[in-house]
Amino acid sequence: MDKWKRFWNQDGESVSGDSTSPQSTEEQGFASQILDSTTLSWGTRIKGFLICFVLGFVLSILGTAFFAIPIKGPIIFAILYTTGNILSMSSTCFLMGPWKQLKKMFNETRVVATIGVFFFMFLTLIAALKWHKKLLALVFCICQFLAMTWYSLSYIPYARDAVKKTLNSCF
Repeated sequence: MDKWKRFWNQDGESVSGDSTSPQSTEEQGFASQILDSTTLSWGTRIKGFLICFVLGFVLSILGTAFFAIPIKGPIIFAILYTTGNILSMSSTCFLMGPWKQLKKMFNETRVVATIGVFFFMFLTLIAALKWHKKLLALVFCICQFLAMTWYSLSYIPYARDAVKKTLNSCF
């Protein structure tokens, strides 16, 4: 609430009655003022993260259950599974903020994984909604899952290297 008090009224005084130079807030920038006034507490961030992540997980599982239903099943599956993955992926926006999340997603170490996740989400939806190809939607869904796993591993130090070494030793 104190951050809202920093906004200026028409007389150039803060809402709380303190007079400060309006130039100091103008130098701060409009975007940073808005970001400062809309920050969430840590408890609210954790709750938002958990709600989005759990809801995304439930939608993905529910979508998988709909896959076996004839005719409309693949469409419902593709929509629910992809929506669930988007919710799960966006849940971390609550922890670090949306701009920081976007910067991390398109960091040079994970840009390929991020593009792969979105690409296979798109192909999953196209295969189910436009092409009506159940098997192809399943293949793209598996690719989407693998791309999402690879993307998630990029946040754990040395996890990708461990997976690569394990797969190299198996083959």
